[in-house]
Amino acid sequence: MTKTRTRIGSRRNGRISSRKNGRRIPKGVIHVQASFNNTIVTITDIRGRVVSWSSAGTCGFKGTRRGTPFAAQTAAANAIRTVVDQGMQRAEVMIKGPGLGRDAALRAIRRSGILLSFVRDVTPMPHNGCRPPKKRRI
Repeated sequence: MTKTRTRIGSRRNGRISSRKNGRRIPKGVIHVQASFNNTIVTITDIRGRVVSWSSAGTCGFKGTRRGTPFAAQTAAANAIRTVVDQGMQRAEVMIKGPGLGRDAALRAIRRSGILLSFVRDVTPMPHNGCRPPKKRRI
């Protein structure tokens, strides 16, 4: 005997809206990954579940324009817009990567009105890294 489970989005039980809109998120983490070619902004709750994300590519920028600071600013604003509607007031910011969009994305986050508890640079740094290749013999 298997139990029948009601689906969240089913028409039978009367609820058609998705579960994502019903969650209230007072605090979250904003991850900014800025490479030379693109900037990706991901917003998660405290447990690490993705709530919203955006990138310069999804905002309509193509080619080399994706790596610009303006594209990063637009991506950050798009990602934050949906989260502010869900009630986020405080956030931590983790910035990763060497790209041009680091500062512009942080500026857009500050302008959005979300209170930042801290800003951390989590760019991976090698502790002496991999072994280099052998020298070329002539």
